[in-house]
Amino acid sequence: MKRHPIFFLILLVFALIPVIAVTQIRDWPDDEREGIKINYTEANVPQYTLPELLTLQDGRKVTDIQTWNEKRRPEILQLLVENQFGRAMGNPKDISIEVFDGGSLVFGRKALRRQVTMHFGKGPEVELLVYLPTNAKKPSPLLLNISFMANSQTVDDPGVKEGMTWNREKQRVPAGKGSPFPKLDVMQFIERGYGFATVNYGDFEPDFQEGLEYGIRKQYLKPGQSRPEPDEWGAIAAWAWGLSRVLDYFEVDPAVDAERVAITGVSRLGKTALWTAAADPRFAMAIPSCSGQGGAALSRRNYGETIKLITLPQRYGYQFCANYAKWGDDPNSAPMDAHMLIALMAPRPILLQTGDTDKWSDPLGEFQAAVAAEKVYKLFGKKGLDTDRIPESGTPILNDIGYFMHKGGHGMNAADGTSDWSVYLDFMDKHLKPEPVP
Repeated sequence: MKRHPIFFLILLVFALIPVIAVTQIRDWPDDEREGIKINYTEANVPQYTLPELLTLQDGRKVTDIQTWNEKRRPEILQLLVENQFGRAMGNPKDISIEVFDGGSLVFGRKALRRQVTMHFGKGPEVELLVYLPTNAKKPSPLLLNISFMANSQTVDDPGVKEGMTWNREKQRVPAGKGSPFPKLDVMQFIERGYGFATVNYGDFEPDFQEGLEYGIRKQYLKPGQSRPEPDEWGAIAAWAWGLSRVLDYFEVDPAVDAERVAITGVSRLGKTALWTAAADPRFAMAIPSCSGQGGAALSRRNYGETIKLITLPQRYGYQFCANYAKWGDDPNSAPMDAHMLIALMAPRPILLQTGDTDKWSDPLGEFQAAVAAEKVYKLFGKKGLDTDRIPESGTPILNDIGYFMHKGGHGMNAADGTSDWSVYLDFMDKHLKPEPVP
């Protein structure tokens, strides 16, 4: 029987549909940075095998929650500590808390503002800004935001103490009130029954190669030690350790429900939010935004930013432990990958937020890491993404593992100018369930 040419065209279209549905991310021209080729073509992603999540290092299978909690989870955590983020060396006893604004009524008296200075020994002073619903009958769940900006730049509240920031000359200077980003609307959290807190990552330690000299890590170097050992903490682990100290404070604030604190951050601070919650199971939820390489994206895909690029001395090697760089030439030989980082969150909810044109952070790689982590959530009877096809931009999945890809690039604002905060709040509503505010 003779086939009309249109028949073969139809077959070709239908054959391509699954591929399109799986990717949803268009190819880009390949690039080069620091003499390293960057792949943006899905067909050029190499074949890879991910490390097993539910197999112990001695080869035994993990089939129950107890074995995961007591054996496999500690194994994975140690792999990520030794090979990616580094051991935190700080002593929480060296910290003192000064609450200098204990309860100012703001935003039409609907919110209660607290301002706290955390003193880290003889080192950094960290400014924490907290808002809580005034009419809450019980301690409030809360979203903790680690920010690139000082608190006075993050929210539109004239009563917030002017913060300090690091300028391009690597000097600590007054931040002022202006901001390169839109100021955050605190009331969107208050009206839905949540508290909101924000802290500037540069207060813990500045974000540059020499930042060790000015930050938390310097306080805990051994006598005669000028830099961390290869398996000791990089800047991300230092920021994460500081965020755990913020949670220490929340545990003694009677207005905060410290068992229902979510954490969020963008880009390198998305990596930080993810590692913070993975390493510290007291955090109830993580919402990492565009965390990419070193965060939620699979390194083995060799797509966008890679271990080799991110760990170059002239780039961001200081953000990780020195051991991370040794996997740059062959990520397939690394004993860990991003699916293991996500799995450490189980059974707690996690929402990965990405952008469909954020090729550098590999949104498909983040999705596939979440798919791979799903088997650990199922061990707990929790719901993963329940699909191996990446959703269209603007269509959130809000299961215990969640995924949301806005239309646009890197960060939390979509191409149409809308914010992703409402999706975060929907996810929090589903999994943290605050008391209704009168």
